[in-house]
Amino acid sequence: LSLKFGDIGNLKGLVIRLLLTTSYYQLSVQHWFSLHRLQLLYNHSVQATFNATGIHAPASYSFHCEHVSSLPRYHALLVPSSANDLSQLWEVTFIGFQIQGFNIQEGRFAYARDCASFFSPAILMGLVMSLILLLVLAYALHMLIHLKSLDRHYECKASPAYFAHVKDNDMGDEKEPLRNSGNESYELRNQQSGKIYI
Repeated sequence: LSLKFGDIGNLKGLVIRLLLTTSYYQLSVQHWFSLHRLQLLYNHSVQATFNATGIHAPASYSFHCEHVSSLPRYHALLVPSSANDLSQLWEVTFIGFQIQGFNIQEGRFAYARDCASFFSPAILMGLVMSLILLLVLAYALHMLIHLKSLDRHYECKASPAYFAHVKDNDMGDEKEPLRNSGNESYELRNQQSGKIYI
């Protein structure tokens, strides 16, 4: 596929040539096309060559990408073919790039396969944050399930009753001996209830 621009400034007969290939993949049971190479021609000779990486789609689809570029900030889908080539001196960027090599019907692009990755950094961070929130929620539910009511807790684990020590002289006042058939017993004079500390 050749895009001819004609004369632009000092560039005589500028042409951008896109070399497309098609292959059949048994795993997907369909033909795929890929952009194999991009060449820049002017002055009637090839001046720069870039190898294309990751630009492919099923043959019945088109390929779309917001940026196809040789610049690292756009993920550099175009890579210079060699270090000695003049392509090192060129920076190529296509904006709103869409291409379809085969099975074109009515001069329109077919459904586009986009180059956007399914696992971008933003999506990965969202997944990590969701996982952290799920772990916190699971821990909170675990704690709520194993929480015991206060009533049952105090019924089962009540401390033993503590009776205050009563002095011996008070005990002497409060008890009165009963003489009755040779057995000695005592009766409390004060019928007050004792204090219990828990």
